[in-house]
Amino acid sequence: MKQRHFSMLREFRLADWFTLGNAFCGTGAIFAAMRFLQDGVVRDLMLGMALIPLAFVFDALDGRIARWRKVASTLGRELDSLADVISFGVAPAALAYACGLQGGWDWVVLSYFVGCGVSRLARYNVTAESLSDGGDKVKYFEGTPIPSSVLIVGLLALAASRDAIGVNLWLGVVKLGPWQLHPLVLIFALSGSLMISKTLRIPKP
Repeated sequence: MKQRHFSMLREFRLADWFTLGNAFCGTGAIFAAMRFLQDGVVRDLMLGMALIPLAFVFDALDGRIARWRKVASTLGRELDSLADVISFGVAPAALAYACGLQGGWDWVVLSYFVGCGVSRLARYNVTAESLSDGGDKVKYFEGTPIPSSVLIVGLLALAASRDAIGVNLWLGVVKLGPWQLHPLVLIFALSGSLMISKTLRIPKP
Protein backbone atom coordinates (compact mmCIF):
# COMPACT_ATOMS: atom_id res chain seq x y z
CA MET A 1 0.00 0.00 0.00
CA LYS A 2 2.77 2.44 0.94
CA GLN A 3 4.64 1.69 -2.27
CA ARG A 4 1.52 2.34 -4.34
CA HIS A 5 0.92 5.59 -2.49
CA PHE A 6 4.33 6.96 -3.39
CA SER A 7 4.13 5.67 -6.96
CA MET A 8 0.99 7.79 -7.43
CA LEU A 9 2.79 10.87 -6.11
CA ARG A 10 5.62 10.27 -8.57
CA GLU A 11 3.10 10.68 -11.40
CA PHE A 12 2.43 14.27 -10.35
CA ARG A 13 4.06 16.99 -12.44
CA LEU A 14 5.26 20.31 -11.07
CA ALA A 15 2.08 21.99 -12.33
CA ASP A 16 -0.03 19.44 -10.44
CA TRP A 17 1.51 20.51 -7.13
CA PHE A 18 0.47 24.08 -7.82
CA THR A 19 -3.02 22.77 -8.55
CA LEU A 20 -3.03 21.05 -5.17
CA GLY A 21 -1.97 24.38 -3.65
CA ASN A 22 -5.11 25.84 -5.20
CA ALA A 23 -7.25 23.12 -3.59
CA PHE A 24 -5.46 23.57 -0.25
CA CYS A 25 -6.34 27.28 -0.24
CA GLY A 26 -9.97 26.60 -1.08
CA THR A 27 -10.27 23.99 1.66
CA GLY A 28 -8.64 26.37 4.13
CA ALA A 29 -11.18 29.06 3.20
CA ILE A 30 -14.05 26.68 3.95
CA PHE A 31 -12.56 25.79 7.35
CA ALA A 32 -12.06 29.51 8.06
CA ALA A 33 -15.74 30.15 7.34
CA MET A 34 -16.67 27.33 9.71
CA ARG A 35 -14.35 28.69 12.39
CA PHE A 36 -15.94 32.14 12.07
CA LEU A 37 -19.40 30.65 12.51
CA GLN A 38 -18.14 28.83 15.58
CA ASP A 39 -16.19 31.62 17.30
CA GLY A 40 -17.34 34.83 15.61
CA VAL A 41 -13.80 36.14 15.09
CA VAL A 42 -13.84 38.29 11.95
CA ARG A 43 -10.10 37.76 11.49
CA ASP A 44 -10.81 34.09 10.68
CA LEU A 45 -13.33 35.13 8.04
CA MET A 46 -10.93 37.62 6.48
CA LEU A 47 -8.20 34.97 6.43
CA GLY A 48 -10.50 32.63 4.53
CA MET A 49 -11.31 35.34 2.02
CA ALA A 50 -7.61 36.12 1.54
CA LEU A 51 -6.99 32.47 0.61
CA ILE A 52 -9.21 32.74 -2.48
CA PRO A 53 -6.97 35.25 -4.33
CA LEU A 54 -4.02 33.05 -3.35
CA ALA A 55 -5.84 30.08 -4.87
CA PHE A 56 -6.28 32.20 -8.01
CA VAL A 57 -2.52 32.72 -8.17
CA PHE A 58 -1.89 28.98 -7.89
CA ASP A 59 -4.54 28.36 -10.56
CA ALA A 60 -2.89 30.80 -12.94
CA LEU A 61 0.58 29.39 -12.32
CA ASP A 62 -0.29 25.74 -12.82
CA GLY A 63 -1.48 26.38 -16.38
CA ARG A 64 1.54 28.51 -17.22
CA ILE A 65 3.93 25.91 -15.82
CA ALA A 66 2.21 23.10 -17.72
CA ARG A 67 2.51 25.02 -21.00
CA TRP A 68 6.10 26.08 -20.24
CA ARG A 69 7.17 22.49 -19.56
CA LYS A 70 4.85 21.08 -22.23
CA VAL A 71 3.50 18.44 -19.89
CA ALA A 72 -0.24 19.10 -20.03
CA SER A 73 -2.16 15.91 -19.24
CA THR A 74 -5.67 14.62 -18.66
CA LEU A 75 -4.80 14.06 -15.01
CA GLY A 76 -3.70 17.68 -14.66
CA ARG A 77 -6.88 18.96 -16.31
CA GLU A 78 -9.10 16.90 -14.02
CA LEU A 79 -7.12 17.97 -10.95
CA ASP A 80 -7.48 21.58 -12.01
CA SER A 81 -11.25 21.27 -12.38
CA LEU A 82 -11.69 19.61 -8.99
CA ALA A 83 -9.52 22.23 -7.30
CA ASP A 84 -11.46 25.04 -9.01
CA VAL A 85 -14.78 23.62 -7.78
CA ILE A 86 -13.47 23.78 -4.22
CA SER A 87 -11.74 27.17 -4.35
CA PHE A 88 -14.03 29.12 -6.66
CA GLY A 89 -17.33 27.31 -6.19
CA VAL A 90 -17.84 25.77 -2.75
CA ALA A 91 -15.51 28.10 -0.81
CA PRO A 92 -17.12 31.38 -1.99
CA ALA A 93 -20.56 29.92 -1.21
CA ALA A 94 -19.37 28.91 2.28
CA LEU A 95 -17.88 32.35 2.89
CA ALA A 96 -21.12 33.99 1.73
CA TYR A 97 -23.11 31.81 4.12
CA ALA A 98 -20.77 32.78 6.94
CA CYS A 99 -21.31 36.45 6.06
CA GLY A 100 -25.03 36.07 6.64
CA LEU A 101 -26.57 34.75 3.42
CA GLN A 102 -28.39 32.09 5.42
CA GLY A 103 -32.02 32.39 4.32
CA GLY A 104 -33.78 29.50 2.64
CA TRP A 105 -33.71 31.21 -0.75
CA ASP A 106 -30.05 32.07 -0.17
CA TRP A 107 -29.30 28.36 0.15
CA VAL A 108 -31.06 27.71 -3.15
CA VAL A 109 -29.14 30.46 -4.95
CA LEU A 110 -25.77 29.47 -3.49
CA SER A 111 -26.40 25.83 -4.44
CA TYR A 112 -27.35 26.98 -7.95
CA PHE A 113 -24.08 28.93 -8.13
CA VAL A 114 -22.02 25.87 -7.18
CA GLY A 115 -24.00 23.69 -9.61
CA CYS A 116 -23.32 26.18 -12.41
CA GLY A 117 -19.63 26.12 -11.58
CA VAL A 118 -19.52 22.32 -11.71
CA SER A 119 -21.44 22.30 -14.99
CA ARG A 120 -19.19 24.98 -16.46
CA LEU A 121 -16.05 23.01 -15.69
CA ALA A 122 -17.49 19.73 -16.95
CA ARG A 123 -18.51 21.37 -20.23
CA TYR A 124 -15.10 22.96 -20.60
CA ASN A 125 -13.33 19.62 -20.15
CA VAL A 126 -15.58 17.97 -22.73
CA THR A 127 -15.29 20.76 -25.33
CA ALA A 128 -11.68 21.89 -24.72
CA GLU A 129 -10.33 19.92 -27.66
CA SER A 130 -12.85 21.34 -30.13
CA LEU A 131 -12.40 24.88 -28.80
CA SER A 132 -8.64 24.67 -29.38
CA ASP A 133 -9.17 23.95 -33.11
CA GLY A 134 -6.56 21.22 -33.02
CA GLY A 135 -3.96 23.35 -31.26
CA ASP A 136 -2.54 23.08 -27.76
CA LYS A 137 -4.44 26.00 -26.27
CA VAL A 138 -8.10 26.89 -25.97
CA LYS A 139 -8.69 30.24 -27.65
CA TYR A 140 -11.74 31.40 -25.71
CA PHE A 141 -14.04 30.56 -22.81
CA GLU A 142 -17.73 29.80 -23.31
CA GLY A 143 -19.24 31.65 -20.37
CA THR A 144 -17.23 33.32 -17.63
CA PRO A 145 -14.52 31.14 -16.06
CA ILE A 146 -15.28 29.98 -12.52
CA PRO A 147 -12.25 31.81 -11.00
CA SER A 148 -14.16 35.04 -11.72
CA SER A 149 -15.89 34.37 -8.38
CA VAL A 150 -12.79 35.89 -6.76
CA LEU A 151 -14.47 39.25 -7.51
CA ILE A 152 -17.49 38.28 -5.42
CA VAL A 153 -15.21 37.24 -2.57
CA GLY A 154 -13.55 40.64 -2.83
CA LEU A 155 -16.96 42.28 -2.44
CA LEU A 156 -17.69 40.12 0.62
CA ALA A 157 -14.31 41.05 2.09
CA LEU A 158 -15.17 44.73 1.66
CA ALA A 159 -18.49 44.15 3.41
CA ALA A 160 -16.78 42.30 6.26
CA SER A 161 -14.21 45.07 6.68
CA ARG A 162 -17.06 47.56 7.09
CA ASP A 163 -19.02 45.35 9.49
CA ALA A 164 -21.71 44.95 6.82
CA ILE A 165 -22.29 41.24 7.47
CA GLY A 166 -24.85 39.32 9.48
CA VAL A 167 -27.79 41.55 10.41
CA ASN A 168 -25.95 44.51 8.84
CA LEU A 169 -25.62 42.88 5.44
CA TRP A 170 -25.91 45.26 2.50
CA LEU A 171 -29.38 45.48 0.90
CA GLY A 172 -31.03 43.90 3.93
CA VAL A 173 -33.42 40.94 3.76
CA VAL A 174 -36.90 40.25 2.37
CA LYS A 175 -39.43 37.52 3.14
CA LEU A 176 -40.62 35.55 0.11
CA GLY A 177 -43.12 32.89 1.02
CA PRO A 178 -41.77 30.57 3.71
CA TRP A 179 -38.13 31.68 3.40
CA GLN A 180 -35.92 34.73 3.60
CA LEU A 181 -33.89 36.15 0.73
CA HIS A 182 -30.96 38.54 1.04
CA PRO A 183 -30.92 40.50 -2.25
CA LEU A 184 -27.10 40.52 -2.15
CA VAL A 185 -27.16 36.80 -2.93
CA LEU A 186 -28.47 37.58 -6.41
CA ILE A 187 -24.92 38.44 -7.44
CA PHE A 188 -24.21 34.71 -7.09
CA ALA A 189 -27.22 33.93 -9.30
CA LEU A 190 -25.87 36.32 -11.94
CA SER A 191 -22.36 34.88 -11.73
CA GLY A 192 -23.63 31.32 -12.05
CA SER A 193 -25.81 32.19 -15.03
CA LEU A 194 -22.90 33.88 -16.81
CA MET A 195 -20.72 30.80 -16.23
CA ILE A 196 -23.13 28.48 -18.05
CA SER A 197 -23.90 30.89 -20.90
CA LYS A 198 -23.08 29.48 -24.33
CA THR A 199 -23.46 32.79 -26.12
CA LEU A 200 -20.88 34.67 -24.04
CA ARG A 201 -17.38 34.11 -25.40
CA ILE A 202 -14.35 35.49 -23.57
CA PRO A 203 -10.88 35.36 -25.20
CA LYS A 204 -8.50 33.25 -23.14
CA PRO A 205 -5.16 34.98 -22.37
